[in-house]
Amino acid sequence: MARTVGSQGGKTKAAILEAALELIAHRGFEAMSMRQLADKVGVQAAAMYRYFPTKEDLLDTLMRAHMEALIASWEDARPAGDDPASHLAAFVDNHIRFHVARRLSTHVNNMELRSLSPERLTHILRLRTAYEKELRQILRTGAEAGRFRVEDTAITTMAIIQMITGVIVWFRPDERLSVEQVAKTYHTMTLRLVGAEA
Repeated sequence: MARTVGSQGGKTKAAILEAALELIAHRGFEAMSMRQLADKVGVQAAAMYRYFPTKEDLLDTLMRAHMEALIASWEDARPAGDDPASHLAAFVDNHIRFHVARRLSTHVNNMELRSLSPERLTHILRLRTAYEKELRQILRTGAEAGRFRVEDTAITTMAIIQMITGVIVWFRPDERLSVEQVAKTYHTMTLRLVGAEA
């Protein structure tokens, strides 16, 4: 018989979300079943639907939480003042740290957009656009101030986002570079990309 995880609904929901990230990241959303998830968490399969009426509700919750946390982390990390180079450094550092700490969540958010219904996909893409707009504004401000040389802000923004998100593919904290060293190196490369002095 499956055991109940915790006596509080909040703990059980958190356990479901954590287990779902692991299963989806390793098996894919379509391949994961709610019964498999219930078994991993240690609850009855029927109990899953008290927290998430549908499987897509679960995926949507995971993706929204990831994007909302990313946006909130940048709001906390955004430096005072109007120096575009400082803002770019803070953006790169925060983005890398956030995603390295949430490797599974990042993988799910990048790979499972296809599994969302059009309405829910639109919402997640709006959150992504709002976040990417922050970097576009940094680049635009730097270009207008003569600090950066950017021919196409939209393309440069996407290039930087792809580059700094890609750290999770290869980075391992127990190898020769720390996350601080990686973030510093990527910031230097980003400055070169926008034609600024390191």
